[in-house]
Amino acid sequence: ANCGKKDGTGVKLKKCTSCHLVKYCSVNCQKAHRKQHKKACKKRAAELEDEELYGRGLERPEGYSCPICTLPIPLRMEEHSVYEICCMKRICKGCQWATGKRGMNDCAFCRTPTAENDDEKLALVRARVEKKDPEAIHFLGSRYVEGKFGLRKGQSNYSQTRQSLARLMRCSA
Repeated sequence: ANCGKKDGTGVKLKKCTSCHLVKYCSVNCQKAHRKQHKKACKKRAAELEDEELYGRGLERPEGYSCPICTLPIPLRMEEHSVYEICCMKRICKGCQWATGKRGMNDCAFCRTPTAENDDEKLALVRARVEKKDPEAIHFLGSRYVEGKFGLRKGQSNYSQTRQSLARLMRCSA
């Protein structure tokens, strides 16, 4: 204990409830040592809290962090990031802003020039589909369902892209 008493000498020592490093024989012993212990105690308590938080094994899946700065993208990802169809990457708006600030108007990740219209966007996606990119296949199928990029809205086109995605996934497994 702070007062010099040893555990097992008839006194049951109690650990500091915040840092668990120092032992005390009584409340008076704890109060007497508080001024010297306070700073180290707060630091160790913060370390213990971090260990507990990071030790839970809760990690965000791949794609939930920016591939450029590697920072996690805050949830409601649509509000805090942009989806680059040229490389099928989700980029945080900070990296997107920094790219624009440097005068670069192309993709922040792959440097492909930005598509100006739906035809150019569709050409970028189809080029990735031809390379059998699962993200692109899924993206194209979703655009058929939504009827975006000038595609005819229809479930059959979506089914075809989903089937090719399933074939691709079976071949890679």
